[in-house]
Amino acid sequence: MTAPSSEWGSGYVTDITYLPGYYRQQSPIHLNLACLIGGVAGIDIAPGAPLSYLELGCGRGFTALVLAACNPSWRVTGIDFNPAHIAAARALADESGITNAQFIEADLATLADSALVAAVPEADVVTQHGLWSWVGSAARAGIVRLIAARLRPGGLAHVSYNALPAWQAGIGMQRVLREAGLRLAGRSDRQAAAGLEIVQALIAAKAPLLAENAFVQGILKHAVDAQTSYLAHEYMNSTWQPCFHADVVGALREAKLDWVASAQLLENFSPLTLSDEARAVAERFDDPVMRELVKDVCLTRGLRHDVFVRGARHLTAAERDASLGEVMLGMTCSEEKFVWELDVPSGQAALGREFFGPIVAALARGPQRVGDLLALPGLQRQDNPGEVVGMLVGSDQAVPMLAAPIRPPEARAARFIQAAARSFVRPDNLISGIALATSGTGTPVPCPMLELFVAAKLQERGVPDPAAWAAALATGQPEGEQQRLHEFINRLLSERAPVWRALGVLPAREGEPNRPQRPIL
Repeated sequence: MTAPSSEWGSGYVTDITYLPGYYRQQSPIHLNLACLIGGVAGIDIAPGAPLSYLELGCGRGFTALVLAACNPSWRVTGIDFNPAHIAAARALADESGITNAQFIEADLATLADSALVAAVPEADVVTQHGLWSWVGSAARAGIVRLIAARLRPGGLAHVSYNALPAWQAGIGMQRVLREAGLRLAGRSDRQAAAGLEIVQALIAAKAPLLAENAFVQGILKHAVDAQTSYLAHEYMNSTWQPCFHADVVGALREAKLDWVASAQLLENFSPLTLSDEARAVAERFDDPVMRELVKDVCLTRGLRHDVFVRGARHLTAAERDASLGEVMLGMTCSEEKFVWELDVPSGQAALGREFFGPIVAALARGPQRVGDLLALPGLQRQDNPGEVVGMLVGSDQAVPMLAAPIRPPEARAARFIQAAARSFVRPDNLISGIALATSGTGTPVPCPMLELFVAAKLQERGVPDPAAWAAALATGQPEGEQQRLHEFINRLLSERAPVWRALGVLPAREGEPNRPQRPIL
């Protein structure tokens, strides 16, 4: 039994739609930060300033739309070749009243050479998540031509992909999963589930290349918890192909792109990723691409998030630090929930309380500029703003912001959250990654789907009703699920709602100031 034929799919899964999701590495504000940490000038990005954002392979458009909701002055464009994805993205834009986003159905293999390319605005930022690993050589060549035609000089490009050599260990797993699934089921998601069962059976039979491989075990642990539609899009494409970083860099040179940094910010700090001995080997090379190859050989990272600039302009240390000092940060957790010990590839990294303690306490009171944080009285040192930004944002405990939040939140952000919750929340996807739109900050707040549901309910009704909300989500679920959800929602209301208020998602509570704040430039 094989999948339904689809000539226009060119081997890519088209019979089921991709999952909605938000990937913070695609945010222009985050990518700009990665450039600065890498010592390269980013783009001119400021509160209320225009910016043109282009997402390739946008799926159902959630990332593009939440960025558009947070940034009404931006012009956002999403491109996908699946008409079901484009229809869903346009429907969500219409329902939530987002007017600064457009979605184009197009084949990336031919778009750059067609008349339709005129509908694609010149972009400051181009992003693509996972696409490079999933499409064939014709589409990858078309992507390069499109970037060359539409990314402005000095513009940023983000490319994420399954990375070699780490994925070398998983190539056999993916091939077994796909080939077995093609023979056991019809629809792509059912194929993925059937193929996964065969892989698990081979592990139980102690197949050495599967059962004895730590990378494969980590991938499968994630796969077991994932929705089958994700597995289908990740593993069932006939053109699936992991890549070496050097080969991606070489391909994108055709569009005059320079690799500058990782959007996984912690990976830009070599002491966090390599042992002293491995770092000594990497430092024997001036070529950053060669240093990345050394890093990739030493790490078991299956996914890279690379940041490129079309014409890199290198900064002095003083220029870099001055720009980083102007960055505004907002905490995404409470001070009580802050994690001081981080798991990093080289082991563990401790955020020293003597230095970071006053900084975390200040951020717990509200968003702050990095320069102001380093000027706090009694701070043991006042240098290296890159460390502050890299550790806090890289550990996902803070987000970079363009300005302080506008209070009360703008109606457009609330409309988007409520429309997204109506479109996407289901009892079986409550842990899926999504995001909340904010007002004034320019930055979505990453969260699980359940938090999107709770935030939407708070915006709609104001008065919490966790019992009723849990009952609605637990319909058709196993016994005890309603009580578990009730308890979890209560925790969200006490732990997460204050963070949402501080970041411009929800209005202030009674007694708190709830007035518009002037953007901090």
